[in-house]
Amino acid sequence: MREIKLEELNPERFIEEKIKEISSVVGDNLAINALSGGVDSSTVTMLGHKALGSRLKTYFIDNGLMRKDEPRYIVSLFKNLGVDVELVDTKEIFFERLKGLIDPEEKREAITQAFYRDVFGKIVKESSAKYLLHGTNYTDVKETVAGIKRQHNILKQLGIDTKEVYGYEVIEPLVQLRKPGIRKVAKTLGLPEEIYNRQPFPGPALATRIIGEVTPKRVEIVRKATKIVEEELSYTGAFQYLAILHEDRVTGIVNEKRNYGLQIEIRCWDSKDAVTGSPTRLPYEVLDRLAERITKEIQNVVSVTYNITKKPPSTIEAI
Repeated sequence: MREIKLEELNPERFIEEKIKEISSVVGDNLAINALSGGVDSSTVTMLGHKALGSRLKTYFIDNGLMRKDEPRYIVSLFKNLGVDVELVDTKEIFFERLKGLIDPEEKREAITQAFYRDVFGKIVKESSAKYLLHGTNYTDVKETVAGIKRQHNILKQLGIDTKEVYGYEVIEPLVQLRKPGIRKVAKTLGLPEEIYNRQPFPGPALATRIIGEVTPKRVEIVRKATKIVEEELSYTGAFQYLAILHEDRVTGIVNEKRNYGLQIEIRCWDSKDAVTGSPTRLPYEVLDRLAERITKEIQNVVSVTYNITKKPPSTIEAI
């Protein structure tokens, strides 16, 4: 698989080739895809609908791990673009798979199985679809194959026969592009700037920002912290910014009494392609405001920290 670098990418020609490719592979059959609202899945959704029309069924998988109001917002946005998206409530499936898990790789594998076996496997059987359109990008593949981090959406590159294991074949139109190239294609497809310039958001969603067990209560804490971080840092133009919930409780003082509370870590990155990154040099008053809001607005949070380690050795996401 050869990477198509940004400087050699002709987005109009790429779109034309991928529409023909998708149409040729799927033929008269049905295909499905999952829309998360990120630039990768949004781009695949538009490519698929241009290639297949009503023969592509698009779903938003509400796994209980998304940002505040994300499912409703994305379904509504794509409806305005002429794409019908079915919202599927799968919270119980995902939290049952994640129950009791602490190890990062075990959590990623649980999410993989929930997505591809439990959810898509059922949808495929009910719809008789034979193909799944997937937003896998070049960086996802490289990091997984190199052993840096297992991305949940990497399947056939690890030797997994999706037709045999899950009952459907996977089509990956974006697998030769990194994020900047996908943004260029998304813009050319007519997606709004709020989508094509959106900061990256991981497939496993907020589960990648919880160190330790992923429970509905812990997700709600990091969801609230995420909302605050995004509100306060949207002006920066940074590549990505996020909040992480740590596992151990730390000592704090609440109402002049000792309180074993929670710790939130903030990360904000300057990067071009997610391969390397440097922490954004945020003004101290911004960090001060973040700490003030998070500790006041989220119950039991007594510590807020800021990551100052480059990638590598750090990574953009925590898990």
